[in-house]
Amino acid sequence: MSDITIYHNPQCGTSRNVLALIRHSGVEPTVIEYLKTPPSRAELQALVQAMGLGVRGILRQKGTPYEALDLGASHWSDAQLLDCIEKHPILIQRPIVQTPLGVRLCRPSEQVLDLLPQPPQGAFAKEDGEVVINAQGQRVR
Repeated sequence: MSDITIYHNPQCGTSRNVLALIRHSGVEPTVIEYLKTPPSRAELQALVQAMGLGVRGILRQKGTPYEALDLGASHWSDAQLLDCIEKHPILIQRPIVQTPLGVRLCRPSEQVLDLLPQPPQGAFAKEDGEVVINAQGQRVR
């Protein structure tokens, strides 16, 4: 079992790029497709606490029931927001990566580089062709 975990949505380009960057560092992470296997409330609370974002910081708006539920309203407590996430896991922003170096919402995908114990090996470009690591192994951004 890997000491790197990614809460992943294979339909998301950013999530796919993050997974590819992790694998490019020579590690096969534990991949949790959170729409199929959502984290428990306790796991989600631990992730939120480790990231220091607060529950609102992990809410995804686009392509979710965020607007229909009016989750942008200030009256929602963290507990109520977690209730909504439990009912609608699509509300979790992705990808979330947990490594021995920390936990982070990796948007943009390059943010995962700061969490990897081993740097990626060689050049790497995202699915859209954007170079993240050049031929000399240096981070472009």
